[in-house]
Formats: sequence, structure tokens, C-alpha cells
Amino acid sequence: MSHRARSALSAALIVLACLLTPLGALSAWALYGIGDTARYEATMAPLAADADVRDAIAAGVTDGIMREVHVRPRMQGPVNSFVRDAVRSFTQTEAYRTAWEAANIAAHDALMRALRDDSEGPVTVDLATVTERVKRQLADDHVPLANRIPVEHTRLTVLAAEDLTRLRKGFHVLEVAAFWLPAASVVLTLAGILVAVCRRRAVLSTGLGTALGAALLGVAIAVGRRLTLADLPPGVSPTAAGAVYDALTSTLRLACWLLLALGVTVAAAALLTGAYARRRRAGAEEVPAEAPAEGASRVRA
Repeated sequence: MSHRARSALSAALIVLACLLTPLGALSAWALYGIGDTARYEATMAPLAADADVRDAIAAGVTDGIMREVHVRPRMQGPVNSFVRDAVRSFTQTEAYRTAWEAANIAAHDALMRALRDDSEGPVTVDLATVTERVKRQLADDHVPLANRIPVEHTRLTVLAAEDLTRLRKGFHVLEVAAFWLPAASVVLTLAGILVAVCRRRAVLSTGLGTALGAALLGVAIAVGRRLTLADLPPGVSPTAAGAVYDALTSTLRLACWLLLALGVTVAAAALLTGAYARRRRAGAEEVPAEAPAEGASRVRA
């Protein structure tokens, strides 16, 4: 194979590898970071103490209660303030954290079961399990009449049936891509470096391409956050939604920084080793040039 063909093939392999690297990171994050119940629970648990999330929950619960409670118009303001303060106080208790964790786990389990199975119909969550855990927590805290709280089987729709088929296909693609994309990226990188005429230059290109891909992935995360917050349904708090988005993408943003640091380190190492090699070659070429000059001076003497 000619040098030109080898260089072209090496460049194509390295470019393809640099394109697959951020896509592989995104797929792995979606499957192992969001799809894993334990990691999802660990990600969402700290949000129970987030002020914006607690305010959004207090506002939503208050609005729901006020829709069911009929009071005189002039009493709506004081009653609304009283209910909101009571709900906000509840969001600082252990029972609230228990309800938050139970609700998130139930919703995540229902969604993952629906994505992995072939069942039709909407994805729903039975709130009886959440109510049971809250009731048990309140009883342990010796709250009066906690044992009389009714545990009703109320189903909450998490995902509509028309959206389930599309998400299921995407999830199956992620299950394959999460393993094969990173593996293909590594194989293509090694092949591109081995085929290259100048391997140091290929390593430099790989480092720069990896850093560029990580930077583009970081930009995509930021753009996705802005688009998500701009398309929220009415009544959803943008600050609370932003806190949830940041928590869910924290692992992906960390992967971006690691890939960026890896790419910059590899590129810097390639540049430094190249400069060192050129300096050694220059020093080796100067030594033979000085030796004849010394021999000629001795002959003249």
C-alpha cells in the first residue's frame, strides 16, 4: 500500500473513531446511568433536599388540594398560604424523602419493565406502594391517626401508549450501541494508528479529535438543557426541571470532561515526544559535522 493510501485510510479510521467516541459515551450513559435502577435512585435521592424541587412540589400539591377544597373567594388567599406552608414543612420531613424515593423507584421500575417487555398500553404506577411507605414512616414517627390513612390503588400514567413503541425501539438500539460503539471506537483508533505512515501524527490527531468530540458533546448537553426548559408544560417550574436535568446529566458531563482531558493529554504527549525526537536528531547531525573540522585543524598544525 502506498504512503498516500495509508495516510487516507488512517485519517478515515481516526475520524470515524472520534465520531463514535461521544456517541458511545452518550449511549453508555443512557443505558447504564439512567437505565440502572440503583444508579437512578442514587442520582434522584439528593433532589429531595433541593429547594427548587421542594418549592415546585409544594406548589403542585397545594394547587391540587385547592382544586378539591371549596372555600369562599375572600378566604382562598389565607387558605392557600396555610396549605402551602404546611406542604412546604412536610417536604422537610423524613416521610417526604421516603415518598420521594418510593415514587421515583416505582416510576422507574414501571418504565423499564415496559421498555423491556412487549406489553401494550400506557405505563402506569400504582400509588398504593408510595402511600404504604409514607403511612409506615408516619406511624414510625408517632404521627396521630397515621394508621388510619387509607391505602388506595390509584394508578398514575407515566408514559402514554403511543409514545411507548418509539421509546422501546430506541431503547433496544441503546442496548446494542452502549457496548459496541465504545468497542468500535477503540478498535478503529488502534487500526488508524497502526496503518498510519507517521504514527506520532496519528496519535496527535486522535487526541485532538477526541477532545473536539467531547467539547461538542458538552455543547449538545447545554443545548439540550435549554431546549428542554423552553418546552416545559404549563405549570412546571423551570428551576426545578433544570435541577432534575442537571442531576440526570451529571455523569455524562463528567464523562465529557474526562474525554476532553484524555484527548488534550494525548495530544500534548504526542507534541512533546515529537519535539524531543527532533531535538535529538538535530543534535546527532551536528556531532559528525564538527569532527572533520577538528581533524583538519590538527593536520594544518
